[in-house]
Amino acid sequence: MRYLNGQVTANLAAAKGPAVLPACVTTVKGKLCAGIFVSIGPSGVLVDADPVLRESLPARFEKYIVADDVTLEDATERVAIVHCLGIPADRLAAISGITPMPVNRYGISGYDLFPPFRADLPPLWEKLSAEFPVLDESFLETLRIEHGVPRWGRELDENTLPPEAGLDRTHIDYHKGCYVGQEVISRLKSVGHVNRQLTGFQSPTGAALPERADVCPADAPNQPCGTITSATRSFALEKPIALGYLRRSAPSGALLAIAPGAAPLPITPCELPFTK
Repeated sequence: MRYLNGQVTANLAAAKGPAVLPACVTTVKGKLCAGIFVSIGPSGVLVDADPVLRESLPARFEKYIVADDVTLEDATERVAIVHCLGIPADRLAAISGITPMPVNRYGISGYDLFPPFRADLPPLWEKLSAEFPVLDESFLETLRIEHGVPRWGRELDENTLPPEAGLDRTHIDYHKGCYVGQEVISRLKSVGHVNRQLTGFQSPTGAALPERADVCPADAPNQPCGTITSATRSFALEKPIALGYLRRSAPSGALLAIAPGAAPLPITPCELPFTK
C-alpha cells in the first residue's frame, strides 16, 4: 500500500475499510499516464483502468519499484467487476450475496460487485440481468457525456494535465504526502488555472455536433481555440451535446464547430455537468 500510495493522486492510506477510490497516475511533469480506480479490500488492492492501458500502465508502475517489496499481477483474466447503477445496496447484496462497494464511475452514484472468482461471473450476471435491465455501451456513453466524465482516448491522453479535465475535483487529494508528479500538480493549484479546460457544448440549432471538430471564433474561423472530443444526443436535455476543450484565451463571442467537409455549426459552451 505504501508503494502504491506514492504513485497515485488519491490518498489510499486514509481509506476506511474496503473502498473504491478514483485516482490519477501521472508522470514527473504531472501529465496523465492513466485515470484509474483503486479497489481496496481484505484480499488485496486492485487497480482497474481503460483496457488500452493494459501494457503501458504496468510498465509505468514497474518503473518506480526500487526498494519496495511489490508484486504486480495482471488480473484481467481472473477478476471481474460488475458496476450497477440506480439499485439500492441492500437489494444488490440480497440478490448477489456480495457486499456492494460504492463508487462513482459515470458521474452518478453506483456500486461495484466483485465476484470471488471469474468463474462466478456467469451465474451472477444471470441473476442480475433477470432482475434489472442491462445498459448498453451507447447509453453509458451518453450518460458519461451528460455528467461531464472524461474518458481515456477521448478527453484523456498522455498530454493531459488532470486539472484540465476536471479530475482535480474527483481524483486528487491535495493534502496527502508525496507522489510522482505532485510538485507540478500542486503548482497548478497555486497558480489557479490551466491553459485549457474541459467544457460542455450545446447545439443551439439542434444539429448534431461532429466529434474531433475544431472550435473557432465565428469572426476567425481559421483560428481554433478548442476542440470537440465526444458528442451525443442527450436523452435528458433532448438536444445534441458534446464534451471538448476550450482554451483559457478563447474569445467570449460566438463560436463555431468546424469539421472537414461539413458546414460550420454554431456552438454554445456551457458548464459541466449537463445534468445534475
